Amino acid sequence: MWSDAGLVAGKDLRIELRSRVALNQVLPFSFVVLVLFAFALDPDRGVLERAAPGLFWVAVLLTSLLATQRSFAVEAADANRDRLRMSGLDPAGLFLGKAGAVAVQLLLLEVLLLVGISFLYGIALRSFGLLALTCVLATLGLAAAGTVYGVMAFGLRVRETLLPLLVLPVLAPVLLAATRSFEAALAGAPRETVGWLGLLAAFAALYTVVGLFGFGPLLEES
Repeated sequence: MWSDAGLVAGKDLRIELRSRVALNQVLPFSFVVLVLFAFALDPDRGVLERAAPGLFWVAVLLTSLLATQRSFAVEAADANRDRLRMSGLDPAGLFLGKAGAVAVQLLLLEVLLLVGISFLYGIALRSFGLLALTCVLATLGLAAAGTVYGVMAFGLRVRETLLPLLVLPVLAPVLLAATRSFEAALAGAPRETVGWLGLLAAFAALYTVVGLFGFGPLLEES
């Protein structure tokens, strides 16, 4: 399973490095979202600073949809879907590889977006350990849930529009918990992050288990 996961994740990441879609499209999209929020709320800097954690995670959430769609769009071309089914790779390894590649891209993006909100919104970043832990747990949940719902919409012609309808309501707890954890960390109140971090960990664990056992049947049905 782990060997297959490494092969799939390496393949997806190499495709992204060579195509530069993440660099040329996904990253600019994320910064445009932050800039638009800055323009909308700039007259009141206090509101902008208070809303920064939520705006950060809204940008990450929207970007995770693009990354997930891109991950499965690659497999939809040139009958790669059928080759993926017939490859003999462990379905759990396929899930971990797909989700892992999305998670790596999102984590790199989040580092850049943290710099972006610090510059655009004037946010003083503190409690880096808690911020990093929040990013890791939230990213695992986003990648796992996105991959599960991505394979559900894999074989449909309307997958580009169906995926957001399926996954956005499900990811609401991640958006809420990650935002509240960021707010507490930036405010210097680490104890208040414990419950929210627990929710993020539970969400990530739940969808990881669902993906490990359900990715194979979902892929066959897609």
